[in-house]
Amino acid sequence: MSPEDGGRRRPRRYGYLGPEGTFTDAALAAALAARGERALRLWMHGDLPAAAALAREAGLARVRELLTMEADLSAPLPPLPQVDGVRLRSFEPGRDEEAWLAVNARAFADHPEQGAWTLDDVRAREAEPWFDAAGLLLAEDERTGALLGSHWTKTTPAEEGGAPVGEVYVVGVAPSAQGRGVGRLVTLAGLHHLRDRGVRRVELYVEADNAAALAVYRRLGFERSGADVVVEAPAGAATGGRP
Repeated sequence: MSPEDGGRRRPRRYGYLGPEGTFTDAALAAALAARGERALRLWMHGDLPAAAALAREAGLARVRELLTMEADLSAPLPPLPQVDGVRLRSFEPGRDEEAWLAVNARAFADHPEQGAWTLDDVRAREAEPWFDAAGLLLAEDERTGALLGSHWTKTTPAEEGGAPVGEVYVVGVAPSAQGRGVGRLVTLAGLHHLRDRGVRRVELYVEADNAAALAVYRRLGFERSGADVVVEAPAGAATGGRP
């Protein structure tokens, strides 16, 4: 069990609810009994039927669904759309961190993890071997230079005999710029970048209730490939269980 966001802020707790032999009846009962006045949240990775049945029998409510989606980049991509007053450029380490964090916080104000990123979080990722500043695409206002949105791509090195795998790591658009086509622009720009790097398969994670993002991804050829679900026992609430 671990705190929801790595121990920094939230009082909820997470565990792993999986098939028989991982986090099953006895462990679930113990976790529910020990939670005290705190809510207990459990990940069901893969949303497997056995785990879902166990959660239902324990009286746990589904509170979050995280979808995985994939797309094939071997086919031609649409050209980049023209968005009036917006220009694209790549991220510059040492210059753009604070502006990126400010937009990220506004874009993900209601997100349980992403919106809480700090400068240390960004710098830790800049130090990772996979970090590629050219693959963090920024959309900014041509007149003011204000950051409007971004697409942070990630590439996993190829296994022997295969092509590298790309990821739509973070796409965020400032609330004030939403509805202008900035999200589609940065998403497509990132896909072009990945394709130019030899990526032929790209994956992403997206909240199931993010209708705007899902619409963009589906129009660009992404299809659902899986899901992870969070279930919750609220603080102090009675729960069911097997007889």
